[in-house]
Amino acid sequence: MNFKIATKDDLKDIVAMLADDELGKTRESVSDTVEEKYLQSFKDIEAQSGNQILLAVDGEAIIGCLQLTFIPTLARGGQKRAQIEGVRVHKEHQKKGVGRALFEEAIRLSKENCCGIVQLTTDKRRGGAHEFYHKLGFEVTHEGMKLFL
Repeated sequence: MNFKIATKDDLKDIVAMLADDELGKTRESVSDTVEEKYLQSFKDIEAQSGNQILLAVDGEAIIGCLQLTFIPTLARGGQKRAQIEGVRVHKEHQKKGVGRALFEEAIRLSKENCCGIVQLTTDKRRGGAHEFYHKLGFEVTHEGMKLFL
C-alpha cells in the first residue's frame, strides 16, 4: 500500500467510495461520468493551500481516502490544526489495516505541517467508526454542531 494526493483522474473512484455505504448512498450521486459539482469542488480543494484528498492505493486501485485540511488559527496561540473529513475504505479492504495506515499518514503529514491538533467530525450513526477513532487515540472533547443550508 502507498499513499498519494488525489488528482482529477481519481474523482470517479473517490465519489463511488463515498457513496458506497449506508449514509453515503443518500448523499452522493454516482454516474458514468463525474458530475460537475464534484469537479468544481475538487478544483476548489486543489486551489486552497493545505487542502487535499489523501488516497491509500494498492497498485493502481484506490482502496481508501480522506480529506485532510490544514487550518491556520489564532486560537491556542496561533496553533495550526488539521481537519479530517470524508473518510472511506473500500469495502473489500476494510478490517485489513488500511484505515489505520491512512490515518497514520494523515497524522504524519499534520506533524510535518506543524499542526498541534488533528480533529475530525463523524456522524453519530457511525458507531463502528467511533470505536476505530478511539483506538487511534482520538477523544471526544467537544460537542459538534452543524447548520445545514
